[in-house]
Amino acid sequence: MVEARITVNGEETPLAPAPPHTTVLDFLRERGLTGTKEGCAEGECGACSVLVARPGVDKPTDWVAVNACLVPAAALDGQELVTSEGLATPGAPGTPSTLHPVQEEMAVRGGSQCGYCTPGFVCSMAAEYYRPGRRALAGPGSPAGSGDDTGSDAGTGPGTACDAEHGPNGFDLHALSGNLCRCTGYRPIRDAAFAVGAPADDDPLARRRDEAPPAPVATSYAQGGGVFVRKETLAETLRLLRERPDAVVVAGSTDWGVEVNIRSRRADCVVAVDRLPELRELRFGPEVLELGAALTLTEIERRLGGRVPLLAELFPQFASRLIRNGATLGGNLGTGSPIGDSAPVLLALDASLVLADADGEREVPLAAYFTGYRQSVRRPGELIRAVRVPLPLSPVTAFHKIAKRRFDDISSVAVAFALDVEDGIVRTARIGLGGVAATPIRALATEAALEGRPWTAETVEAAAPVLREEGTPMDDHRASAAYRSAMLGQSLLKLYARTTEAVSS
Repeated sequence: MVEARITVNGEETPLAPAPPHTTVLDFLRERGLTGTKEGCAEGECGACSVLVARPGVDKPTDWVAVNACLVPAAALDGQELVTSEGLATPGAPGTPSTLHPVQEEMAVRGGSQCGYCTPGFVCSMAAEYYRPGRRALAGPGSPAGSGDDTGSDAGTGPGTACDAEHGPNGFDLHALSGNLCRCTGYRPIRDAAFAVGAPADDDPLARRRDEAPPAPVATSYAQGGGVFVRKETLAETLRLLRERPDAVVVAGSTDWGVEVNIRSRRADCVVAVDRLPELRELRFGPEVLELGAALTLTEIERRLGGRVPLLAELFPQFASRLIRNGATLGGNLGTGSPIGDSAPVLLALDASLVLADADGEREVPLAAYFTGYRQSVRRPGELIRAVRVPLPLSPVTAFHKIAKRRFDDISSVAVAFALDVEDGIVRTARIGLGGVAATPIRALATEAALEGRPWTAETVEAAAPVLREEGTPMDDHRASAAYRSAMLGQSLLKLYARTTEAVSS
């Protein structure tokens, strides 16, 4: 058996003797790379972020920032990562290293005070610095530096216009939505982000993007009675799950990592599915869109390029960029959480799930998938292979997330709408709800109150009280039941107001 290893800052490093539950964060710190910090152990603060070489969208390789506190080190067997220490260029013996451009801007613009969060900010910032397609829009004399890093989507995607969340250098501040600072204040950090230029021609990490990332390797890493397994194919994985129905299945580990860190959960067998090619396909056909269950949300977002407006509205509100770089639709739906943000959107899109086990596949409508709190029709040994969305898409869509923070927060209520309005009549209506019942649900009564009726203020005002009565909302620390109900009704009124505003303009 080949020894499990990770390439860290250009050097191969063996995993042993770390137990299989060891996170990348602990793995690095035990080897003296203490720039990677633990702030929350939940993927909330970003102090632990590192760069991982992953299959690219516009180039062979993307440098992707992930939360090292959540990912098992064994999940990066055969992979390549860079820490904040690896960004700087080592100097000759007796001379200091040369700071990376991102590090330099953070230093000269006062973006670091106590320094605890700084390495994480730097790694997240570096991922955006190296994003293909990040285009500089600055004119002469602008603080954004010069040049651009053009890719196939240069000038067409997020970050191509200067606004509060996008710099004149094309820097998308959503790249830092998972990083928290408690002492410096965000203005100098934003200034540093908006000041970086394009990578130099001889930048080794920029050149690395033109080569293929490390291929996934089959892994069977056993230490201390536990084992972490990654098979080469879906068929092998499904046979293993039949033999080990007790195994924990992970992709981005954004949920399991919290269980390991906060609740000290351990598993005898963890099975990784994140690199299985059969779970990483995206097909946009004439009648159906199929999304592989192990594609990360960032990969889906960038590969779709806005072709599904409801998903495009969801992605910026789903956790943070750091989480979206690891989280998958399969994982979000597999947990069965009633407050997972993808479920309401996919319910509104009338999606179905392809479930696979060693005996074959079956397709289940998402509306029939959830059976109770964190329960579903998925059987032991069965995986979500893909999500299917029927086409064509409904033209009137919206996703409303009610939470205490604009970004990187858990929903109090989530509402997704998909309506077909023809000749002023609502022909079909699908409304997905999260946070108002033990499972994500369809607002069937409200759909019935809309369908066949004119899309007018009178219809909406009559249907809003129906929507307020959907589900069984509860009181908890995020919101009261009364508030949740009120937000449901307001959400429909908001949809109508914005729809008529768009038509009139």
